[in-house]
Amino acid sequence: MIPELREKFNANFTEEKHGQFLSSLEASVGAKIEFRPCETPIFLPDDLLGEMEQAAQEIIAQLCTREYRIASARSIPADFNAPGEGAHPHFIQVDFAVTRGQGGKLLPKLIELQGCASLYAFQILLPHVYQQVYDLGGLGYLLNGLTDETYLDHLRKVILNRHAPEQVILMEIDPLLQKTRPDFLVTEKLLGVPTVAVTDLIKRRNKLFYVRDGREIEIRRIYNRVIIDEYVRKGVQAGFDFRDELDVEWAGHPNWYFRMSKFSLPFIKHPTAPRAWFLDEVAARDLENFVLKPLFSFAGSGVKVSITEADLETVPVDRRADFLLQEKVAYAPVIRTPDEPSKVEVRLMFIWPEDSHEPLAVTTLIRLGKGEMMGVDFNKNKTWVGSSCSFFPA
Repeated sequence: MIPELREKFNANFTEEKHGQFLSSLEASVGAKIEFRPCETPIFLPDDLLGEMEQAAQEIIAQLCTREYRIASARSIPADFNAPGEGAHPHFIQVDFAVTRGQGGKLLPKLIELQGCASLYAFQILLPHVYQQVYDLGGLGYLLNGLTDETYLDHLRKVILNRHAPEQVILMEIDPLLQKTRPDFLVTEKLLGVPTVAVTDLIKRRNKLFYVRDGREIEIRRIYNRVIIDEYVRKGVQAGFDFRDELDVEWAGHPNWYFRMSKFSLPFIKHPTAPRAWFLDEVAARDLENFVLKPLFSFAGSGVKVSITEADLETVPVDRRADFLLQEKVAYAPVIRTPDEPSKVEVRLMFIWPEDSHEPLAVTTLIRLGKGEMMGVDFNKNKTWVGSSCSFFPA
């Protein structure tokens, strides 16, 4: 999207370099990467990046009011309503599609947002590998003037909160089988935080423990990476109940995964936000201009792009409050590739320590696609698609 940088990158790209990039990335992580790293980063213009960050801050502010806190209480399933959620989430992800407006101007359009953690460790490693292989020195990849050192300081503050790293765990479901495992490994390398399966936790009274090298270690803080949709779908049985009053702190309290989610979309009033309604609250509709989304689904599962009245009729009446009709967003094919152009989704990643008045945008996670949606199923057998990062003038 910065033409001169795109032209230079494409002119220097070779399949041999891409192979070197993948090998270097896996060597840096220390494991095979199961998701698809894209052939290219993107180059974000300052004005577009600034517009996205301002919009994200304004949207987040709308969801931090007392009124929304009351309205969003029903989004939290009773079986997973954990105590001590705090005044705001520690992590927020705001996803924007890059679209074109009048005169071809690039404009951001909100797709979704999540009040949970993302790939904060992997996304500081990824730009370094692109830089090394493709000679991208002199460009920025962290937001708000952050350096690698200050970025990691923010990450330590919110994840460790002054606790010893061995008493903080990254908690997941089947961590060895998750595609996001590279992020878990880099988190441990950078912060010393071990990854522990939720099923391996031991509860004694109101305390939690895990076993490492034959020792039982008390957990003081949980860096929460458990997605409750997946937890329920897989029938996971943990050694504790999320509703328990535990003597443990959360870095990424599970309640915020529900409060800031697709559930939020009908409440957001912003120029970048498409129209959205709960399915039980809308009658007349222009279906070709909308997508149907279940409120809580893992990795985009269950989303219907081309919908009919028959699709709506399949949703039981007592489940309609758990589905959204959301206005379609027309992603613009803006990234020139060796064949057809790629479309772009930009995730702004925020960190919000307990003692801060507002969240801080720290970096980006980029997804490129050529299909109807950004998901893997819509981009099979395509190139220059997948997960990436952004660079911009320093």
